[in-house]
Amino acid sequence: MSRKVISLLAGVMLLLAIAAISVGQETKTTKVVQNPDGTFTVIEYPVGKEVQVTLTPVGITADGVATILRDDAGTRIKLNLNKLPAEVTTVNLYAVDHTGAITSLGPVTVANGAATFTGTTPLSRFMLIASPEANLTTYDPNTKVIFRSSVPQGFAVVPRSVDVQGERVAATTTPAPATPAAVAATSYTVPMLGVSNFKRGEDTEMKIKFSGPLTGARANAFIKPRDDGPTEVRVRFHELKEVPTGKVLVVWAAGADNKFVKLGQVVNAPGRNEAEVKSETTLTDFGLLITMEDAAGEGANPLGPNIGVIEVISNQ
Repeated sequence: MSRKVISLLAGVMLLLAIAAISVGQETKTTKVVQNPDGTFTVIEYPVGKEVQVTLTPVGITADGVATILRDDAGTRIKLNLNKLPAEVTTVNLYAVDHTGAITSLGPVTVANGAATFTGTTPLSRFMLIASPEANLTTYDPNTKVIFRSSVPQGFAVVPRSVDVQGERVAATTTPAPATPAAVAATSYTVPMLGVSNFKRGEDTEMKIKFSGPLTGARANAFIKPRDDGPTEVRVRFHELKEVPTGKVLVVWAAGADNKFVKLGQVVNAPGRNEAEVKSETTLTDFGLLITMEDAAGEGANPLGPNIGVIEVISNQ
């Protein structure tokens, strides 16, 4: 066999080996966390990074995209719409924040099925909707819209904030009237963790940063989705500072529907700096919230200040 033929065969074998290795490699993609029906798509835009958002048409056939850049001066929005029906001559652009409040960004004139718009907003967390209605004041899944922003790859929906003031289990005591400070403390924004992306049967570790009177304390959370359904949650507290008299630390799981599940609580005593809450939940996805509550309270929902912020440090 000639050297030329041998060289050619060697080259073919090398190419086949490279192809086999490529096929065997796992392709990893970042999953998007979004409400199942896609009607609430608020995300938080990072500072200094241009984000391109696809606008999903609702009830029409058309194309839309928004380019959004947030900086110290605010958030700039560049809108491009194409292939709109001939009868559409004007749409109204709105930003919907994480509480559901609507901010009008302005009317957008459509010509020959196309439109452009440039505007700004001070908001950092919002979704975009375009509607034929000029005076929208509220947003819900039944609001008439023709475009709604989608969730870009790698971003997670910021769930609606919820005011749970006064919601308690049927109790033997009547709650006292809420003070202005108490009302302010009962609105929570709890990002979902994207538990469906975690490996089943393995711990995903997170660290918790404390604020307020617990600043400087440390805690780690371990999330383990089990093969038989429920998800185990362990929160281990370290270097605890003394909790004020009559107060306890309560760990909650917050569902995407803004419902809270109490996972456990810690009663800290003088000289004690280690504690653990171990529980489980059947929620398919949830966020974690740590609040400081009255020790005598047995509320089904958090009422005290949010003192714990969750940060993923390892997602295996």
